[in-house]
Amino acid sequence: MSTNQLPQVSAAHTSGATGEGVPDARRRRTILVAVCIALMAVIASVSGLNVAQPDLAVAFGASQSTILWIINIYTLSLAALLLPLGAIGDRWGRKPMLLAGLTIFGVANVAAGLAPSAEVMLTARLFSGVGAAMIMPITLAVITSTFPEEERGRAIGVWTGVAGGGGILGMFLSAALVDVASWRWLFVLPVALVVVALVMAVRSVPNSQEKSGHTFDTVGALTSIVAVAGLIFVLQEGPERGWTAPVTLLGLVVGAIAAVGFVAWELRRGDASLLDMRLFGERSLAGGSITLLVVFGVQAGIFVVLFPFFQAVLGWSGLLSTLALMPMAVLMMMASGLAPRPAARIGSRSTMATGILLAGAGLALMATFVSVDGGYLSVLPGMLAMGIGMGLSMTPSTEAITSTLPRERQGVASALNDVTREFGTALGVALLGALLSSGYRDAIGSRLDGVPQGPADTAREGVANALEAANGAGSHARALIRAAQESFVDGWQQAMWAGVAVMVVLFLYILTRGPLRPTHAPADEAEAADTVAS
Repeated sequence: MSTNQLPQVSAAHTSGATGEGVPDARRRRTILVAVCIALMAVIASVSGLNVAQPDLAVAFGASQSTILWIINIYTLSLAALLLPLGAIGDRWGRKPMLLAGLTIFGVANVAAGLAPSAEVMLTARLFSGVGAAMIMPITLAVITSTFPEEERGRAIGVWTGVAGGGGILGMFLSAALVDVASWRWLFVLPVALVVVALVMAVRSVPNSQEKSGHTFDTVGALTSIVAVAGLIFVLQEGPERGWTAPVTLLGLVVGAIAAVGFVAWELRRGDASLLDMRLFGERSLAGGSITLLVVFGVQAGIFVVLFPFFQAVLGWSGLLSTLALMPMAVLMMMASGLAPRPAARIGSRSTMATGILLAGAGLALMATFVSVDGGYLSVLPGMLAMGIGMGLSMTPSTEAITSTLPRERQGVASALNDVTREFGTALGVALLGALLSSGYRDAIGSRLDGVPQGPADTAREGVANALEAANGAGSHARALIRAAQESFVDGWQQAMWAGVAVMVVLFLYILTRGPLRPTHAPADEAEAADTVAS
């Protein structure tokens, strides 16, 4: 072992970790590729089934509600189990947890691809979420516990790029598979990724296991599951069932009570807690979490707006619509990988603020220039600015979260990062989607003069409904389509300006309360000091 590796080994020993030392540079690259492939499998499965909703409904004879549950049950189980499974991975060992998660995830996706009924599909998607919750926090925890500090930022940047852009890439590949084959082939992609990740992980990923003097926080784990599941359920079902529907309100009450109970219990447990809530007083953890929540919320909300624009306004196919998002995804992934450089030079706070400013400018560009006749070019500059801005802000935010928690809690830190992303995504879809729908309905009413009552009522439900209703509108068909498209653009602008307002508030918050310096783990500093002292 070389001398420059000794401090890291000593530091790991000081923290109570059992591991295999610091791998050499070649093996570290292999580890990074392995965990990113595993992460890609998880991320691609979040959005992949969205492109096959009509095919699933026909195959299973299922209602739209059932199809939405098939899609949402994966995200719900994933988000709810991230914190407890991340903590268990810290204790049990990160490599065994990763391998077990990949196995469960792979088997569940095979079952989903062969599912003969909606019930089997729902069960398979549930277990896919369980496997994903075992994989996702461990992929980042492996990076933070394996890479030396001088390389950790770049590795986290690559991981963040895959986490941010992987969903778009997964949607593109899924749309291509649906176009050339059938919806069952959607599950070939995650299974193939899992097989590759499993082989690479067995051969290259080192095991790291943190010893704790405290018993596992079972109460905290259970209350976190109920809180996250309840609140995510509300965000998923509110737009469909109605925000005042009894089941939505019940989910809100249960989730809110569990969240309050979780916070109270964790404060009481202190150092023995699943997640030490006192750490949210740190600038790094609070700033990183809030930034990821908002940025991922805006990103998810943008997709809710962009897809109907491409398909209903521009008349593009699902595959072409997904391909149109690729420039933004590529720039996001590139900016995520490059973000550690400016963060090291000008600080995490300035890098995050610059990214937020660029993303907000992208939203403003889209809100200002989008039009029915302007087509793709009217939104492309805004998309590109958003891609760069989100990439610049996500990597230092992720590192801010993981650096705040000690080494023995990196599974929990990674899980907190992932839960924040999932909450942001659900919030963005619910809120920006609601603003888009509201703006559309307000705008189309005055444009339906002369249109027969039946088609006009259908058109008020949404732009896709309006296109279908045009078939029965006779001579008013062209006017109805134009009215729906222009009203959609009006709703788009309302949603985008709301997003700009949120980004302005976030920008001001980060300027005043963001991380003060480039992030690095306080636990690692303490361990290094102990090593020097010894």
